[in-house]
Amino acid sequence: MGTQPTTYWETEPHHHEDGASTGIGFWVYLMSDCLMFAVLFATFGVLHGSYAAGPGPKDLFDLELVAINTAMLLFSSITYGFAVLAMSQDRKAATLRWLGVTLFFGLSFLAIELYEFHHLIHLGAGPQRSAFLSAFFTLVGTHGLHVAFGCIWLVTLMVQVARYGLIAANQRRLMCLSLFWHFLDVIWIGVFTIVYLLGMI
Repeated sequence: MGTQPTTYWETEPHHHEDGASTGIGFWVYLMSDCLMFAVLFATFGVLHGSYAAGPGPKDLFDLELVAINTAMLLFSSITYGFAVLAMSQDRKAATLRWLGVTLFFGLSFLAIELYEFHHLIHLGAGPQRSAFLSAFFTLVGTHGLHVAFGCIWLVTLMVQVARYGLIAANQRRLMCLSLFWHFLDVIWIGVFTIVYLLGMI
């Protein structure tokens, strides 16, 4: 009788680069967010002219205020970039300072957006007024919720950096938030262009 070949099973654990799965998982999350915003933009594109005999963009939007709000978010992206540069140079204090400035701009953006929503609702142009306003509040409000979540995340990371320093885990977290923050900037440029600028034409 022939002898059966001996099978050797690999028992040594595989070694993966620390944090590799975190980066891949976060990119998957961002892609899912892209799909969600694509659906919201498509919905707004279909409903943007459905005013139900109510007010339209020209009657409601204050472009100067929206431009200031846009500047707040764009400045926050720049200051976050400075925070990443400081992090790469292992400058903890400078990193925290730039993160604090970023948080200020992010909260300023949210404050202006909440003021705009309150003003529209006060005028009787709430989300229930027309399909256009429902789509508007859903799209802009979803983006605003993302910014609010990013601000909470930012505060959490500032506490982590202040307590534990710029360790590898905190650097990975800061880079993930950097992707998320810049992603929100790109989405807002789309909102500003499609919802506000084209709506005023």
